[in-house]
Amino acid sequence: MERISGGAAVPAALRGGVVALGNFDGFHRGHQAVVGAALSSARDTGCPALVATFAPHPARHFRPDAPPFALTTTDQKLDLFEAFGIDATVVLPFDAAFAALSGEAFVTQWLGADIGAAAVVSGADFTFGVKRSCDTAALATIGAMQGIDARVVGAVADAGGTISSTRIRDLLRAADPAAAAGLLTRPFTIRGAVEHGAKLGRTLGFPTANVVLGDYLRPAYGVYAVRVSVDGVWVDGVANLGIRPMIEPPLELLEVHLFDWADDLYGRTIDVALVAFLRPEWKLDGLDALKRQIGRDGDAARAALAIAGKRDAG
Repeated sequence: MERISGGAAVPAALRGGVVALGNFDGFHRGHQAVVGAALSSARDTGCPALVATFAPHPARHFRPDAPPFALTTTDQKLDLFEAFGIDATVVLPFDAAFAALSGEAFVTQWLGADIGAAAVVSGADFTFGVKRSCDTAALATIGAMQGIDARVVGAVADAGGTISSTRIRDLLRAADPAAAAGLLTRPFTIRGAVEHGAKLGRTLGFPTANVVLGDYLRPAYGVYAVRVSVDGVWVDGVANLGIRPMIEPPLELLEVHLFDWADDLYGRTIDVALVAFLRPEWKLDGLDALKRQIGRDGDAARAALAIAGKRDAG
């Protein structure tokens, strides 16, 4: 998949395509319906299938002091688009100048002149232009004047209501990663570089890979059964996500212990998929109690991962 960012020109071979438009944070089932419609239309007409997304997320631009809320990094989103079968992704730079564009300028400049879109597909709630002044009806009207066809895909819902990034965030905060995974179509996954820590886990016989949470949404603090991708190989493990109440001073961190793993991970980037919530964080009575609890947590994680594996296989 071609990855185009920073206002770089879209190659001639990718112009005249069908473009899915949106933030697509999490790339959940609702987003997949939008991108899937663009992909299907492109394949039917023999033209390229593209995604146009934004970085940073517009909400981060307008509310820079807002708490972290991301379900995916831009790199993760692009990896998901590629696995979905998209030919190219254009990452649009959402800065002050972009936010000040009129709706007509967005369509004529970005979609028309820069991307060369023949058609666009968006969700029903897509808005654009300065102060979100334009909706999908305006997109269809302005697009028609530029020879760009516009199609809208309705919201996707299940028994719990409309599938949205907000609903997924609420489930993660409520310590229900399994339900969140059902809406995402995969577990919520934190990607990050392994950093050096206090090495307490190694002292206790349970070495951990430490990852800073960065811009990710903070799920419920606690202990999770996890699967970890290291260079494309998935390994089972257990993780503590939180402020580590046994350590002074408290420090927010994702600490992952990989089962049956001995290689050095420092400096390597790993993906940590939260499969099951096991318990909240506890402050225990000393290191011996902590060591015993970590052992119990490991047993509980193995059991939860075995159940999840059977469920996925079935």
